[in-house]
Amino acid sequence: MVRLTIDDRNIEVKEGTTILEAARENGINIPTLCFLKDINEIAACRVCVVEVVGLEKCVTACNNEVKEGMKIYTNSKKAREVRRLNIELILSDHNFTCPTCIRNGNCKLQNLAKEFGITENRFEVSFEKKTWDKTLPLIRDFTRCVKCMRCVQVCDKVQSLNVWDVVNTGVRTTVNVRENKKIGDVNCSYCGQCIVNCPVGALSERDDVKEVLKAIDSKEKITIVQVAPAVRTAYGEGLSLSREVATEKRLAGILKALGFNYVFDTVFSADMTIMEEGSEFLERLDDIRSTGLPMFTSCCPGWLRFIKSEYPDMVPRLSSAKSPQGMFGALAKSYYADILKVPEDKIYSISIMPCLAKKDEETLDDNHDIDAVLTTRELVRLIESSMIDVKNIKETDFDSPLGVGSGAGVIFGVTGGVMEAALRSAYYLVNKKNPDADAFKDVRGLDGYKEATFDFGNGVKVKVAVVHSLSNARKLIEKIKRKEVTYDFVEVMACPGGCINGGGQIINIDGSDLAARSSVLYGLDKNNNIRFSHDNPEVIACYKNYLGKPLSELSHKLLHRDHVKEMMKVKGA
Repeated sequence: MVRLTIDDRNIEVKEGTTILEAARENGINIPTLCFLKDINEIAACRVCVVEVVGLEKCVTACNNEVKEGMKIYTNSKKAREVRRLNIELILSDHNFTCPTCIRNGNCKLQNLAKEFGITENRFEVSFEKKTWDKTLPLIRDFTRCVKCMRCVQVCDKVQSLNVWDVVNTGVRTTVNVRENKKIGDVNCSYCGQCIVNCPVGALSERDDVKEVLKAIDSKEKITIVQVAPAVRTAYGEGLSLSREVATEKRLAGILKALGFNYVFDTVFSADMTIMEEGSEFLERLDDIRSTGLPMFTSCCPGWLRFIKSEYPDMVPRLSSAKSPQGMFGALAKSYYADILKVPEDKIYSISIMPCLAKKDEETLDDNHDIDAVLTTRELVRLIESSMIDVKNIKETDFDSPLGVGSGAGVIFGVTGGVMEAALRSAYYLVNKKNPDADAFKDVRGLDGYKEATFDFGNGVKVKVAVVHSLSNARKLIEKIKRKEVTYDFVEVMACPGGCINGGGQIINIDGSDLAARSSVLYGLDKNNNIRFSHDNPEVIACYKNYLGKPLSELSHKLLHRDHVKEMMKVKGA
């Protein structure tokens, strides 16, 4: 243990603790900008400086460890002046036209300027200007980059893709795509974790709100919108609603008030995904056992881009089932179009997703079943611009027959949820009876790499693995290739925590509470009268009245995809 004083308070902490950690453990606030625990602790911004008695210069708190007898002042005149100077220097290299910035009101730098009372800058403002392809899902604004290195470190350490890097030298030093390449020339997964961790507005998603508004206002189009499970865990955060108020039914009411013709729940098509993917898994089980190679889930488009660019030889191991977004889009323009008795081109299909890569996903689909994708952040901007009093919107049921979802479909939004939902229905398909709905909860939790074995009876044992973040996906695949491990079924989510922490979710400056978001979905599952995808009455009706059965010829046509063909399209072959 090390004994020291911080702001004249006697403190005792473990040896190796940083000054920042020691202060926070004792309720003392030290401002930061670039700091991300265990990821970016390089003091790039120098906003966290403190005064240490006996030292001439202030030191950074995030990467300097405490020492016995240290006497530290976090808010002395000297520390405040150095911090203010550093913030002003950052602002001099930043386009601070805040009212037109995507992060206005939710920006760490803006908050720091306010906290330090900076109303004018004594330094001349000069920032970098470069062009960017605005048709891409991921948008970079060079004029707003503060060179904090968060995007670089997150992409390197969490996603292992090394898309971003420090480029150039001297005064030209900046952050860009590595080697000054174009984003399309590197293996970016469009996971959006760089956006979630950017403290300012230098990174964002392509804004498609205007296109959606055009469709809503068009008399020629019927607008059909689907809402992903994870959106309900976070949209309230962007509208300052409590979790008790920000229900999925209130969101359905809000979407109706915005002018969408039909509002559906992607949980329905998550259940469809389980029916197709679970059936496919059992059909492929003999091949899985003979090759020693698992079947991988195919719901996450960031994961799909990753495996197709980094491990193309493993692409045939992917489930051919489309994601819930893709399945819903296909059914909306076929099954539901038939119900409405309208041609499919009359329907304008919109997805509200927690994910940036969903904007890219359907561009690979020749049918173009999804016309527009809005992130949770875009949804909030759309709601705010409409001036709707969201607190007084009445709760409304989703429309039918694509609006009923099971608890199994709801938990798709959290890591392990797809696996758990699939196992529930796979067990039923083997035994013709339902297991305990919580029998497979061992795959729950926020550990980055989990594995478990389940006995289905009838001589069927299934070994599974669940990983989230692409660095963990890489570790798992490398272990499989080295034959260190064998699994039957593997779930991969690109984003840490799964879709609840997707690249399109609401950005919380001090970090998202993933445990709270996941508890929302597990609570909805537990309280749902239907906890198995195969028990969803609207799924049963869809097969009975339209598709026939899982893996039927029509199911394959509408609900499955050719990953190898799409991979060749991405590579331009």
